[in-house]
Parts: sequence; C-alpha cells; structure tokens
Amino acid sequence: MKFFKYLIALFIVISCDSASKKATQPPNVIIIFTDDQGYGDLGSFGSMDIKTPNVDALGADGATLTDFLVASSTCSPSRAALLTGAYPIRTGVVGVLWPEGHGFGGANGGKVGLHPNEVTTAEVLKANGYATAMAGKWHLGSKAPFLPTYQGFDTYFGIPYSNDMNRDELPILMDEKVVEIKPDQSLLTERYTDFAIDFIKNKQEDQPFFIYLAHTMPHIPIFASEKFKGTSKGSVYGDVIEEIDHNVGRLVSFLKEKDLYDNTIIIYTSDNGPWLSFGNHAGSSGSLRGGKFDVFEGGFRVPCVISWPEGIAPNTKVDQLVSAIDLLPTICAATGSDLPENKIDGQNVLDLLQGKPQPELAERLFYYHKSKTLYGIRQGNWKYLAPSTFNYIQKPGEDGKGGIGKWSVDHEESLYDLNTDLRELDNRLEDFPEKAAFLKEKLAEFQLELDKNSRPIGTMDNIN
Repeated sequence: MKFFKYLIALFIVISCDSASKKATQPPNVIIIFTDDQGYGDLGSFGSMDIKTPNVDALGADGATLTDFLVASSTCSPSRAALLTGAYPIRTGVVGVLWPEGHGFGGANGGKVGLHPNEVTTAEVLKANGYATAMAGKWHLGSKAPFLPTYQGFDTYFGIPYSNDMNRDELPILMDEKVVEIKPDQSLLTERYTDFAIDFIKNKQEDQPFFIYLAHTMPHIPIFASEKFKGTSKGSVYGDVIEEIDHNVGRLVSFLKEKDLYDNTIIIYTSDNGPWLSFGNHAGSSGSLRGGKFDVFEGGFRVPCVISWPEGIAPNTKVDQLVSAIDLLPTICAATGSDLPENKIDGQNVLDLLQGKPQPELAERLFYYHKSKTLYGIRQGNWKYLAPSTFNYIQKPGEDGKGGIGKWSVDHEESLYDLNTDLRELDNRLEDFPEKAAFLKEKLAEFQLELDKNSRPIGTMDNIN
C-alpha cells in the first residue's frame, strides 16, 4: 500500500513538473510564406475552386486576418520586410534581386543582398535560445555573405531565388553548399515540408524552434506532383495550392503528435498578390483590384491566418489593417525576445490578435512603394495614391505563357474609400480634398524620412 501511494505521489510530481515546464516554455514559431498566392486563393477567403481545409483550420483554431498587407507587391522587398519589420526602402531592398549573370533591371545580379547588419526574426529568436531553420525560396542574395545562414538561421535547405531564374542551372542549397542542380520542382513542396519536420525531430528536445517555410510556388513555373495533378477544380494552379495545403496538414499532424501544436504560432500568408498575366497558372485577387507589381490592394493585400491555441482564441476575426512588418515585433512580444536595435516600422499587434483593444492601430499610416518611391498611403479606410502606373492585362496567358497587355499605364492621383469601394474605381479626390491633402502631406513627409534614414542594401564592397 505504501509503495502504491509512493507511485501516485511520484506521478503527481512528474506531472506537475511537466506541466510547469510547458507553462513556462516560450511558443515555437512557424511562418509559412507562399509565392504569388492571391487574396482569393484560400477556401476561407472565398475560393470556389480551390479546397484548403488545413489552412482554413488554422484560421478556425486562431485568427483570420482579412486586411493583411505585405510591404511590397514584388518578392525580394516583401521578404526583406517580413524578416526585418522595416519598409523595403529603409533596408535598401527595393527591387527583385537576380542571380549572377541575370542582372535584369540593373539589379547587380548576384552581387547584392539583404545587408548582414540587418537583424532578422531568426536572429532575435536565436539570441533568445531558439533553434532556427529555413526551407524554400530565400531571394535576398544568392552569394554566401547574404544567404540565410548569415542571417540567423542554423540551417537552410532550398532554392536561393525564384524558380524562373537560371532554370537550366537552378540550384538547391544545403546551408551554403549546392547539393543538387535542376531539381524536380513537382517534389519541392513535399521536400521542404520533410525538411521542416526532420528539423523539429532532430533539435534538442526542450529547445523552442523557429521555422521559416517559404514555398517556391505558386510562382511560375508551377508544378504539382503526380498525386495532385488534375485533382482540383482550379486547373494546375489549384493543384499546386491544394498540395501546399496538404503539406500544411502533414506539418500540423506532426506537431499534434508531438504535443507541440497548442504552443506553436503558425502564420500562413503570401509574399504578394497574383501574377495575373499568367492566366490559368496565376491566382486570384478575389474582389480586389490588381495584383503583383501594382500599388492597388490586389498587389499588397494577401490571405493570412495565424494559429496559436494557447495564445489566440478560436475563430478570431481581425478586420483592422495589419502588415507583414508587424510580425517581427509581435513575435518578439509573444516569445519575450528583444527587438532589434535597428529602427523598424512594424507594430506589435499581439493584443489585437488576442481580442484586446489597440485603438492606436486605427490611426496608423501604412505606405505603398515601387522601387525607391512611395506612391500610396492608407489610414483606416482611406487610401491616397499619387500619380503612378499600373499593368493592364488585356488577355491573360495560358499554360505558363504570359498574356497580352499594356504595361506602365498611367494612373491619376486618387483617393479611395475602401469601405465602399474595395475595387478602387471611384476616385473621391474632389469630394474629400482635405483628407487627400492630409494623406499627401504625410506621404511626402515619410518619403523624406526614409530618404534620410534608409540603410544600404548589402554589396560585396560594404559588408563588414
């Protein structure tokens, strides 16, 4: 009898110790970042042709953000902003970075990247004891001084730039070493997910982790594996998204099996809007105007869901403006990590995600850029656009071919009320001149601030 009581007491002590450790363990963090996925390309965001039950379940378990904006409508600037919490103009990564031999647009192919002095989410979490890993598309510099392992990631597996660049010599890297050339791209989604799962399996048991899982697709050229070819109602594009969703489910199932899911922050979103010129190989902006390359909402507003059962209530709906630049300070707040010393532009929105009021967010200003120039500004439902250009698609392409259109079409100075005009078609400039003048002034002020305080992109000559 005494022995039986001893066993019960021992079990209680062990259980309490385990519960105490779990209660004090900071949350794990996973960012799943797709490429060129549009606002309308999730079931929970209105898609009628693409089924995404696993991603939709993340939103049901946590928060669905319907007004989530990335900081650029092109990939490299958007990724720099995601990881640094700063607008692209501030970090100098204002355009698409090209690999060596492909310096399209004067981008100094292969010789530039995110400056190593920039502080990423991986670095702030690593300083707080996290194991860090990245799988997938990096696109912030393809040479060693700019690769993920120089920006806080313990390990990296993936393609260092977009899959339409250097197609005949497309490399897969493990850390900093090329381990494969011209891989079967139909297997990449699964391989990236395998790498993430293996990383969690092999890390120290009680060590929190951060994984940045940046899928190569649905950026063109798109590929679905044999298991998913022809299985969706959304053409091969739908097949690709549904395969990504399936692999989200694989990752979530593994986390649940290891009792890690409830204390893991999982963020699923996209780098920018869809590449509309590619027709059935491109996504949908849903009810938004424009897509990739544009300063319209369709270029910047993307689907986003965030799950964290221990920190965010189920079925939380967030319709206030939140941006990718907010993720770094929000993750720092959730994990007890220190913010970077570098100036950032994002705001901690943890209270908002947890159903607490953050009235200051209603008055925040958000800025839209192309290259080094700001062209747009939002405050609440009001959006001001300076004179700029956009791409008009007359006839979308088919099966991986670009469409026919007019590029750099002039767009007049405009003011839109997004509450009543999400399509940005009804210019209210003459109806609300004072609002337009206020936003125009703030846009000019911030352009001057960025011009004065911007930091340089990394080059082979200016890195320490």
